[in-house]
Amino acid sequence: MSLGLIIGLVVVALVVVVGLWFVMTYNSFVRMRNRVANSWAQIEVQLKRRWDLIPNLVETVKGYAKHEAGTFEAVVAARNAAATVGSGDVAATAQAENALSGALRQLFAVAEAYPDLKANQNYLQLQGELTETENKISFTRQFYNDTVMTYNIALQVFPAMLIAGMLNFKPEKQFEAEEAERAVPKVSF
Repeated sequence: MSLGLIIGLVVVALVVVVGLWFVMTYNSFVRMRNRVANSWAQIEVQLKRRWDLIPNLVETVKGYAKHEAGTFEAVVAARNAAATVGSGDVAATAQAENALSGALRQLFAVAEAYPDLKANQNYLQLQGELTETENKISFTRQFYNDTVMTYNIALQVFPAMLIAGMLNFKPEKQFEAEEAERAVPKVSF
């Protein structure tokens, strides 16, 4: 074999290897981006369930605590604000959902003052469903953040970052908790 033929075969082999690497890296980014979108959709499913439960919970509590109108209005306003945030806006959704969580905490604090309400079967069922939904939201938010982290790391490592930059793959935002949710609760006796 001549030296020219060997060099030609080596060049062709390198081009094929680089081409395969490029295609595999691109496909990997597409899969990860779609996983991020899917995990966000799972959060939205749980948030929708939460928004659907809140009016029933508010109506149940209203029957027992008529003079707590400000709390009910705050919960309904926070629910409506959270439900109207545009899909895919992670930062705005996180902010609206954190406000809704705070309003719900106030609603449950009001409910604690009414022993008859705490014994009401409808209230207990709604509270249980909302608690289950809150747990699902926490899990899906964690899954979303893990998926975003994996995707963002893949975009930043060399040499894959070259392809990410050329093909305009952008990092995604985490669904972050507010400072109030991060704070360690104080317990005193």
